[in-house]
Amino acid sequence: MVVTRITLFFLLISSFSPLVLSRRHVSHATTATLDVSDVLTKTAQVLTFDPESTKQQYLFKQDEEKDSTTALSEFTIKLHPRDSLRRMSHKDYGSLTLSRLRRDTARVEALTARLNLANNDVQRSDLKPLLLDEETVAYTESAGGGAMQGPVVSGTSQGSGEYFSRVSIGQPPKPMYMVLDTGSDVTWVQCQPCTDCYQQADPVFVPTSSTSFSTLSCDASQCASLDISACRNSTCLYQVAYGDGSYTVGDFVTDTVTFGDSGNSVNSMAFGCGHNNQGLFVAAAGLLGLGGGPLSFPSQLSATDFSYCLVDRDSSSTSTLEFGRNGDGFSSSASSSGGIIAPLLKNKKMATFYYVGVTGMSVGGTLLSIPPSSFAMDEAGNGGIIIDSGTAVTRLKPDVYSVLRDAFKEGMTSLPSAGSVALFDTCYDLSSLKTIEVPTVAFNFPEGKVLKLPAKNYVIPVDSAGTFCFAFAPTSSSSGLSIIGNVQQQGTRVNFDIDNGHVGFAPNKC
Repeated sequence: MVVTRITLFFLLISSFSPLVLSRRHVSHATTATLDVSDVLTKTAQVLTFDPESTKQQYLFKQDEEKDSTTALSEFTIKLHPRDSLRRMSHKDYGSLTLSRLRRDTARVEALTARLNLANNDVQRSDLKPLLLDEETVAYTESAGGGAMQGPVVSGTSQGSGEYFSRVSIGQPPKPMYMVLDTGSDVTWVQCQPCTDCYQQADPVFVPTSSTSFSTLSCDASQCASLDISACRNSTCLYQVAYGDGSYTVGDFVTDTVTFGDSGNSVNSMAFGCGHNNQGLFVAAAGLLGLGGGPLSFPSQLSATDFSYCLVDRDSSSTSTLEFGRNGDGFSSSASSSGGIIAPLLKNKKMATFYYVGVTGMSVGGTLLSIPPSSFAMDEAGNGGIIIDSGTAVTRLKPDVYSVLRDAFKEGMTSLPSAGSVALFDTCYDLSSLKTIEVPTVAFNFPEGKVLKLPAKNYVIPVDSAGTFCFAFAPTSSSSGLSIIGNVQQQGTRVNFDIDNGHVGFAPNKC
């Protein structure tokens, strides 16, 4: 009888233990397969990408599409991974990884700095255009009407810029590579004359060569929508600063934008014509702002929805960025087979960011003891989780990350561990293995919807020798902002349904 009571006592105690309370079964899928050999092969290939070969491959594909009866829609443009368009300066994959992670840290700091500024109710009138002084805006006089080339500036100080799109500006159209960025609104390109321009793959845009180019006046509505602006001779000047010392400064203008090589164009798109650009993107001509604000590319296009699919950043493959307008809905629908729909939320103080309604996370098919409030945004605009194309590694609140990491490590005890690498604290030596089974990792959304990630989207190589790390990290932001990065988005078409307030995820729809 005593033994029975003692047994019953311990059973009751165990039923309330944190470990038991921490998880709830949500799926039969408990493991995912990681092809270690295939992933390591790609780490070697990325160092040998030939940007000229990639460009020729792109042009060939465009010619094919023109002749195809199943050509892409008029509002579709190609996407390329960053490292397929620039010649590698890294001696090995390990140094490339460290460079990527430095860019990523700068990116996260820049995003959180902007959010903190917005949440602290800093008004536009309080933002001083420190770079729009007399010396800076006098570039036309100092250039004497001619062009001046500035120094080559490393792109590591500004956000990741991991994916590029190819658009054309002006009449006749001048094609150029632009960085895809859902965390920014203002689209901009480098323009002649340059007081300070970095090196890019295509010739710097010459405004006088376009018959449709026009500057915006200071009283234009687009000028009034800028966070930081100034006026010179009735012409609107813009400045975009990225929180880490990087910035672009110049005229705010309009011109014709043409999609890919289709010949379909949109007139009078407003963008920044940057004559002074520091610490930005090597190779790209500028940035394509896909945020949720009124000056963003989708907003100016009057897009009802847009979608993209990010291919493996270690590949030379391409995918597409697609826009839907006037309900024609030719953006790929994430609600098709295999896709799920989640709430698309907005921060009243920061229209740019795309927040998603995450309710939890699961590992090995079981729901973790992370309260939904850990992913929620409060009335002050703090917290919440956004989807960002420019951030590489998903960032979570420290307590959320700890629960996720510890649950993942429980399923990896049979594999040899390795030392930490930069922001990664959970790494493994897989050099002697060809394939492995890892615990599944998934995001959970309302109504029981689950987005299970491929193993290669959260167990990633950090060198070519076989060291792999768990690709999540804790955030240090006081705002409590969490970010779903592009490593976790790879291979999934993400559809932002602006009209209906949904975000869709469709795996394997690139």
